[in-house]
Order: sequence, then C-alpha cells, then structure tokens
Amino acid sequence: MKIAIIKYNGGNIFSVQETLKRLGTETIVTDHYEQICSADRVIFPGVGQAKSAMDYLREHQLDKIIPQLQQPVLGICLGLQLMCQHSEEGDIKGLGIFDTHVKRFIPQDSETKVPHMGWNQLNFSNDGVWKTQFEQEYLYFVHSYYAELCNSTFASCHYANNFSAMLKKENFWAMQFHPEKSGKVGSIMLNQFLNQTP
Repeated sequence: MKIAIIKYNGGNIFSVQETLKRLGTETIVTDHYEQICSADRVIFPGVGQAKSAMDYLREHQLDKIIPQLQQPVLGICLGLQLMCQHSEEGDIKGLGIFDTHVKRFIPQDSETKVPHMGWNQLNFSNDGVWKTQFEQEYLYFVHSYYAELCNSTFASCHYANNFSAMLKKENFWAMQFHPEKSGKVGSIMLNQFLNQTP
C-alpha cells in the first residue's frame, strides 16, 4: 500500500511517519500532484499556523488537488481545521470539504485553559464499530481552535463547549486529536483508517 503524507508548512510529520512505520506501512512525504493522486491513502497532518499553511497549499495548487482526491484521505489536527470552510485563525478560507467553521476556544471559567491540551474522550454520533471500540477510550488533544458541530461530525468532544473531534464525509476523514500521540488506541484508529474501503 502506498501512503502519501502531504508536505506543507506544518509540523509533526515525523511522528506520523514513525507511527505508520510501526504499523508496517511505508510512506512518502510529498507536495507533488502525481505522487499524491496515485497514493492508495493520503494523510494530511499538521501542527502549525493556519494562514501560513494555507498559503503553502495555494502556492503548490494543493488547495485544488486535495478536495478532488478519490482515495481515503485523513486530516489530523490542523489538517482537520484546514479541511473546513473557514478558520478564525488568520481569518482564512479553508478547503471547504466539511461544511463547518473553525473557531477559537473561549474559556467559560478560570479552570478552562487554552489551548485544550491533554487526554479526553469521544462521543460518537452513530452506533457502529468505532463507537463500540473507542467511545470509552482517551485520545490526546493539543489545540486552541475547534471545528463546530455539523452534519459531518462523526464524533464530538467536550472542552469549554462541544466540538467536532472527528469528521467524516465520503472518502474524507479527519481527527482533531493526535492518533500518533495517543498510544495503542491511536495506532488502532490509524490502522482502521488504512484498511477502509475506498
């Protein structure tokens, strides 16, 4: 299986690569059209600033390529946020794959800190294998911005308010948490994504 990790102006690519390598999967980090389009699976990871990341995507025409991909695509953290319509971070237009907006957390009390950093649980919107397997598990989050709930919300999480922790639409998947930093549970999730039917 050929896995393409999208190269752009964002971090955390190495840890995603290492996790996939432990799963027995080789990857290529690329911003080239042909390599991305010919991959069996595409991973769109990220830790960074939304505006500089979108600037890179546009400069390399990736903003047009990514929404047209037909194979399973997974956005992680900033990747999820850039796949939405708009982000308050930098007031940028996103890729528009998911019909929702990204907003900054507003603390409701002195106990709520921004960024949301640490372990939290998911609430799945539909019964099924993912709900049965993962609803009681903890995943690792680090983010100051969140995607609002929408029709594509596959799983939600609560911190300051409810937000989309996972999004799914057709062949596009996205996770706000970091599966590559979530231990065994995160590795199982990545493996299940890799084995999705296109």
